[in-house]
Amino acid sequence: MRLNELTIKEAHEGLKKKQFSSEELTRACLARIKEVDDKIGAFLTVLEKDALAQAKAVDKKIKAGVIPGSLEGVPVAVKDNMLVQSVKCTASSRILENYTAVYDATVVTKLKRAGAVILGKTCNDEFAMGSSGENCAYKVTRNPHDLERVPGGSSSGSAAAVAAHETIYALGSDTGGSIRQPAALCGVVGL
Repeated sequence: MRLNELTIKEAHEGLKKKQFSSEELTRACLARIKEVDDKIGAFLTVLEKDALAQAKAVDKKIKAGVIPGSLEGVPVAVKDNMLVQSVKCTASSRILENYTAVYDATVVTKLKRAGAVILGKTCNDEFAMGSSGENCAYKVTRNPHDLERVPGGSSSGSAAAVAAHETIYALGSDTGGSIRQPAALCGVVGL
């Protein structure tokens, strides 16, 4: 099994047992993004430099004997309607195309405290209102299992990125099925 195909638990166990590094795990996900995302369209922003820096910081702690937490060093993607400080947050709309977040969303703060490696921001239906993944102002997200089919929405990019093994897990948001539907259409677990 390739590193980018691991579950959160498998990634955590591998890091804990020093079977691979967080940098290796992160590089595997970044390589997969480069390999397939031009067809799938899951990511709006990839934070390669930041993600590798986060991974190296986790590896340094592990090397010093610190046992990693369950999400520490594990790559995650964040839906583009959630703020990541100093990163563009458009909610997949042209209205916000130049907006850069001035603070982290609470969930992102918690992920950062846990040592998660943030790979980037994923596409969604504009302002998280849609159910197909086709209503982003920048690109259409495709279902990785069949590029002629929709991935569901509004958390289309998050579900598609997980299904395509571009990330170990991803954040979405759900008001009326926006996690549940893409998870079901892409064949991944949505919680």
